[in-house]
Amino acid sequence: MGSGRVWEGFGRLADPKISITSLACMVVGASVAAAEGPLDWTWLGVLGVALFCMEVAKNAWGDVFDYDSGTDLAVAPEDRTAFSGGKRVLVDALLTRGQTWAMAIGFGALGVALGAAIVFLREPSVFWIGAVGLVLGWSYHGPPLRLAYRGLGELDVAICYGPVLAVATCLIQTGSWSGMAFWLSLPLGILIASFLWVNEFPDYLADRSAGKNNLVARLGRRTASRVLPWIYGAGFALLVGLVGVGYPPSVLLGLAALPPAVYASAKVWSRPEDFHREHPVQPAALLCFVLYSLGVGAGVLLDRG
Repeated sequence: MGSGRVWEGFGRLADPKISITSLACMVVGASVAAAEGPLDWTWLGVLGVALFCMEVAKNAWGDVFDYDSGTDLAVAPEDRTAFSGGKRVLVDALLTRGQTWAMAIGFGALGVALGAAIVFLREPSVFWIGAVGLVLGWSYHGPPLRLAYRGLGELDVAICYGPVLAVATCLIQTGSWSGMAFWLSLPLGILIASFLWVNEFPDYLADRSAGKNNLVARLGRRTASRVLPWIYGAGFALLVGLVGVGYPPSVLLGLAALPPAVYASAKVWSRPEDFHREHPVQPAALLCFVLYSLGVGAGVLLDRG
């Protein structure tokens, strides 16, 4: 297998889009920390590199598990998108199984090593939340839990790409557990889970044929399309509710995420079978949680500024 194909395979596993979810969580956590005092940019950078490594590793082992289950093999060409259908490094023979596992193990080991450096050299108490994140990250695809195949993958994502990463970011910076980082990251986790929900529609037939029983596969596309607005609504209602119990009104800048959420919900509702073939719904769902993260982060800093 030529080096060009290997590099192309690595490029798919390391696609910059994979880091946007982690960065969104870091923005919320770092903004809460910055409102209390100056950031240590070195350790913020170490955390960012560690999360990038774990994202690459997670994509690599996820590609193996989805290939073995038959999920990625069953995705029709017309249903493949830049956001769903897997990274397809094995399906397209860009990497061998051994090379894919080597990247999973190598990047996973580097991510864990950087995490250990954070624990031993910066903040020991982050060990426990890091351990939870590692277990949940593996268990999305990996045995024995295989949460994505049991209808629990969406909850896994909402927890990891919400409280786990945001609270860890703040903890590393301040040395204390932050209720604000926790509560403001819950709507973010919901919006990122909504992004996953949208991405499950194009893979619906393949997932069902391979027994990947995520919630969209369990509900069916039409019912799942009717649930999506309620998921988005829960995230925004929680943000408004936080202001109602005393959080600064400036965090309502996170409502900048509302227009792409409305757009995504409307398009999925109207064409649950094939919206992904004609409308940029998946990019809109990604933009939604990015705007929330930036808006809430700015709101926190404005209130403390």
